[in-house]
Amino acid sequence: MKQKKECCMLMWRYTYLIFALLVILSSCAPAQLSSGHVQKVGLLVSDTIDDQVWGTKGYKGLLRIQAKFGADVFYREGVNSKAATAHAVKQFHEKGVTLIFGHGSEYGQYFHDLADKYPDIHFVFFNGEAKKKNVTSFNFQGHAMGFFGGMVAGHMTKTNNIGVIAAFEWQPEVDGFFEGALYENENAHVDVEYVQNWDDINTALAIAERMIADGVDVIYPAGDKFSVPIIEKMKEYGLYAIGYVTDQSDLGERTVLTSTVQHVDELYELVAQKFIDGELTSGTTYVDFQDGVIELGTFSPLVEESFQQKIKKAITRYKATGKLPNE
Repeated sequence: MKQKKECCMLMWRYTYLIFALLVILSSCAPAQLSSGHVQKVGLLVSDTIDDQVWGTKGYKGLLRIQAKFGADVFYREGVNSKAATAHAVKQFHEKGVTLIFGHGSEYGQYFHDLADKYPDIHFVFFNGEAKKKNVTSFNFQGHAMGFFGGMVAGHMTKTNNIGVIAAFEWQPEVDGFFEGALYENENAHVDVEYVQNWDDINTALAIAERMIADGVDVIYPAGDKFSVPIIEKMKEYGLYAIGYVTDQSDLGERTVLTSTVQHVDELYELVAQKFIDGELTSGTTYVDFQDGVIELGTFSPLVEESFQQKIKKAITRYKATGKLPNE
């Protein structure tokens, strides 16, 4: 009887030790995702979430994840260097964050350098090339959206002088806009200038003033922080603009003819869902009209209905065939 009692006591001790060990291991493990639930997500932006364009879209995406999945979300603004990124990622990791969005192409190299150090974190950035197994890049195919925006500009210009004020030469929407404007209006002259910065408002406005003085009556401000100020400038002169990234019709329906919209916030939610389901692959992924994350925004009432229908029909064809009107 005594021997049986000792055996039971020994079994109980082993059971207790195993249970205690499991508790310790689970408390030390990094936060993980389970099906249908995401725990902690981080966002890094190089400038601000209040630019009303690109940065704001990223923040709205983070809030969508919070609302839909009940996630704890964290963000850092002004993270614009390798050192600042490393510091922010370290802080996020200490909080148990397992999914981090770097809201821009600049985070590609930063995440590449950090990925091996944080194998329990999946890094996501935009418009670049991802090379590590826990890094994904989503690239917005901007050529088509630029083309359709350019068609609207080419149709609506009265002076046949159209301007594009972009941030950088590599932006595919710029070439697309140029092609679309000339496809719709072979007499159009398209002046393209680059700010070499997403957020340099003063330089962008100076370019806009020069273009207006040269007779430009439609401008496509393809940049983040300077998009809204340029639209406001065009409104002052009673001229036109094509909105960028967000539907900017609320800035003036008689100024903003339409907008080339990227639904970055919706893409954030889709990425989080893929992460939860274990379907978020590494590498580079391209998204376009067919994925429901790019579209043209609200048309100005100045754009006649027949032309709106022409554009919509062309977009439907593009979604089905991948072919633009000039192809």
